[in-house]
Amino acid sequence: MGKALMVLGTSSGAGKSLLAMALCRIFSNMGYDVAPFKSQNMSLNSAPSIEGGEISRAQYLQAIACRKSPSVKFNPILLKPEGNMRSQVVFMGKPIGSVSARSYMFSKKRELFEKAMEVLDELMRKHDLVIIEGAGSPVEINLKDYDIANTRVMRRVGAKAILVTDIDRGGSFASIVGTMELLSEEERNSIIGFVFNKFRGDPSLLEPGFEYLERRYGKRVLGVIPYVEHRLPEEDSLTEFPKVKGDLHIQIIKLPHMSNFTDFEPLHWANGIDYVTRAEEIKGDVIIIPGSKNTVEDLLWMRENGIEDAIVQMHREGAFVVGICGGFQMLGEEIVDEVESKRGRVKGIGLLPVKTIFAPIKRTNHLKAELLWEPMRGMMVEGYEIRMGRSTSVRPFSVIREINGVKTFEPEGAVGERIFGTYLHGIFHNFTFTRRFLNILRIEKGLEPISILGWSIEEEIEKFARIVKESLDVEYILDVLGL
Repeated sequence: MGKALMVLGTSSGAGKSLLAMALCRIFSNMGYDVAPFKSQNMSLNSAPSIEGGEISRAQYLQAIACRKSPSVKFNPILLKPEGNMRSQVVFMGKPIGSVSARSYMFSKKRELFEKAMEVLDELMRKHDLVIIEGAGSPVEINLKDYDIANTRVMRRVGAKAILVTDIDRGGSFASIVGTMELLSEEERNSIIGFVFNKFRGDPSLLEPGFEYLERRYGKRVLGVIPYVEHRLPEEDSLTEFPKVKGDLHIQIIKLPHMSNFTDFEPLHWANGIDYVTRAEEIKGDVIIIPGSKNTVEDLLWMRENGIEDAIVQMHREGAFVVGICGGFQMLGEEIVDEVESKRGRVKGIGLLPVKTIFAPIKRTNHLKAELLWEPMRGMMVEGYEIRMGRSTSVRPFSVIREINGVKTFEPEGAVGERIFGTYLHGIFHNFTFTRRFLNILRIEKGLEPISILGWSIEEEIEKFARIVKESLDVEYILDVLGL
């Protein structure tokens, strides 16, 4: 039977996801067979699994860090907020319904928790070590009795746990003390030490506080991780959406149910992006409508707030318009949705000759595609799809050549004059595509072409894990785990 190490946080955004990812890579580099696990995650930033299901991007990243194919077993329960205090429940990669927060708390949780624990038991039987990520704070008084992602998991498998806090926010010592005081004695005994994350400065200045924690709880500080500039995706619930006007003014509509915002990280690093929520803000050289968990509702939100009209007007004036997934569907002439919003036929923005019909079966796949868009015709790109819509167009953006490694021939997306839409999440992570796309627009604007320094997730994981390893007492952790 393998061992379990849990990463708990004093709050949301403390750095659990990336610390768990780093530990996955550190122990994998040491030769251990490691797997990640999070019983329940709430996120609109998801990714396809090897089984064709859907998991949180955090566990997708941790799987890569473990050198494992991303599996639904690593994130059995995924909640995707839909608004109005409701979420779509995805279990083992497949949607099983939409429930209110209250209904889920009092009915579904217990049943799904037991099934998730069966999955965790299987992972522990098959691997040397399972790195378990907690969720939010483990001691929220109003939620603790119903919490299935933190101490209940820890107790169930006898996991040892690290408690991490974000010192960049301030109040870290108080957060640790408050968390420890609200844990039961049994739970406190499972904590092996503390980690201070995102520190800027001289760690020796923290030593009086470290001494206090060790005197009070008999637990050591396992490390101080410096603030690290990286290009790894953060937790979506706490992302600060930037407003940066670069040489090209690239604007992204910040939809109420926006999903997979990581699509635009390369644009942020190469140029700068400006997230907008009001019609009067829309004045960009490029206007992007991103993916959405509730496409029709977000389309109607844009219509009611004048954003739709502003996009159409800016397109007439020469702005380049892009739609990704749900944004692509909105740009078409009509959406027929009896599945997600159940609003039936809804008029689209009408900038692309496309009709979309929602189907009950969600497509979640890794894709390789050949571009048909004339400026880059023949270029091969990679991405992924997570969608219920099926769209038809006479002028596709690309043709899918592989789905999960299986050869195929399937047109997707659409193009028009100074506009394209695609189902390819991650299109901008194809750096050659992004460089050429930006340079076409830069040259039009009289700007010099630029080069783009690409990066890989693998390189970013390795770099981050190396810094964490230098900052942590890894040998002590291994000793406590008996590895």
